[in-house]
Amino acid sequence: MTDALKRLSDEGVAIWLDDLSRKRITSGNLAELIDQQHVVGVTTNPTIFQKAISQGDGYDRQLSDLAARKVTVEEAIRMITTADVRDAADILRPVFEATDGQDGRVSIEVDPRLAHNTKATVAEARQLAWLVDRPNTLIKIPATQAGLPAIAETIGNGISVNVTLIFSLERYRAVMDAYLTGLEKAKERGLDLSKIRSVASFFVSRVDTEIDRRIDEMGTAEAKALRGKAGVANARLAYEAYEEVFASDRWNALEKAGANKQRPLWASTGVKDKAYKDTMYVEELVAPNTVNTMPEATLDATDDHGEIRGDAVRGTYEQARADLDALERIGISYDDVVQLLEDEGVEKFESSWNDLLKSTEAELERLAPTEG
Repeated sequence: MTDALKRLSDEGVAIWLDDLSRKRITSGNLAELIDQQHVVGVTTNPTIFQKAISQGDGYDRQLSDLAARKVTVEEAIRMITTADVRDAADILRPVFEATDGQDGRVSIEVDPRLAHNTKATVAEARQLAWLVDRPNTLIKIPATQAGLPAIAETIGNGISVNVTLIFSLERYRAVMDAYLTGLEKAKERGLDLSKIRSVASFFVSRVDTEIDRRIDEMGTAEAKALRGKAGVANARLAYEAYEEVFASDRWNALEKAGANKQRPLWASTGVKDKAYKDTMYVEELVAPNTVNTMPEATLDATDDHGEIRGDAVRGTYEQARADLDALERIGISYDDVVQLLEDEGVEKFESSWNDLLKSTEAELERLAPTEG
């Protein structure tokens, strides 16, 4: 028996599960994953909750109570999702305490329809932090242009943040700048910087999916030789940027005041193309002080046949730059791809949120008490 997940954890990669449901909580499955598969955190998004609530009867009792109270569908969603996050946070609390707050975290996302509204995002982040009311929560804010000042202000309020939907290196640097700005605000306000945590979710597989699609349209041998290289190269260069920013004088001053580094989090790590090894985005992105949030299928695949060969990121930057440069030379615009992916990411989460509204509304109507 090999223990690839333990080796991954020993290399400094925190293993988080990219999924949550009421059934996973009540069945003991989440506790089992923590105990047996080195899971030390959970991420959620509107798509995950839409799937969870639309399947099975795990939410019927709460939905029935909410229907009896005649709450709005949006309030019902918030009550349901924050309950799941609160319960998951309680299950992960021992991990949170054992790691001095670094892990044992559960993420919940602001309403994706607010992605381009800074003030509303800040207000929503405060509301979610209050509703969940657990110190091991991370509020997910998308890294849109309007999201950047919202991230800085939310961190400045002492609320820990998971910055999501990062695709480009330029935007990632802006995210790190927003984090440092937020810490500086928190320091000015007299808050304890050591209590504030953040991760920056850099998306991986979606980059390959879009670039590989364009490569396949070209159909040339030169183009096909670059299939499956962009996602990993992009993430590795993100880690280079992380090393640079968190060695700066600006960061050092904050660290002396008790601040914690914002860890890179590899998201979208489920392999979409069956031509690639299903653990590719785990094995090729091993680096200290990172997080890899995995769908359960990727977690199981890594456990079963993952090959963890130590640090796979540092020392690869020159090749990573060469891979991205080669794509530009054959006519695939990096800037165009990453902007498209950000726009699509926001749209997908909005669509999932709207589906969640519709399915929850239907459930409230089904379970509404008869009058009289």
